[in-house]
Amino acid sequence: MDVRIETATLDDVSAIYDIQVKAFTPLLEKYKDFDTNPANEPLERVVSRINNPDGDFHKVLYENVLIGAIYVFWKEEEYWISPMFILPAYQGKGIAQQALYAVEHLYPDAASWELATILEEERNCYFYEKAGYKKTGSIERLNQYTTIVFYKKPVDNQMRSK
Repeated sequence: MDVRIETATLDDVSAIYDIQVKAFTPLLEKYKDFDTNPANEPLERVVSRINNPDGDFHKVLYENVLIGAIYVFWKEEEYWISPMFILPAYQGKGIAQQALYAVEHLYPDAASWELATILEEERNCYFYEKAGYKKTGSIERLNQYTTIVFYKKPVDNQMRSK
């Protein structure tokens, strides 16, 4: 399977934004989380992520086609993923798993990886748990439909030195 990631540039803003909206709109409609769902963000938010000196936006390419993206930002050795998304037509094919693995290996200084997802989306929770993320015990109720659950994945010190 030909999955790779590349650092996004300002030339990619419109394409990334379009994919982000398509990927998150079903969740926006289901959970009505209008304040936090990436489908409801302005295009300028993608620009600010690309321009953030403490973060990198990565394009996810499958067979040379842009089908998703992963935003990584950091505070010292704590690295966060938010958002991560794949077009619905490409979900469930193992692409996100390969992209997540590739992104994690780009940052050997990471002491831990953290993220948040919708607790009610069991498939998402399973995906992150399968990738080694553990629930931190922190949750945040957004509305009557939506609960955000936080995950953390410590990085093995032996892996960090390689």
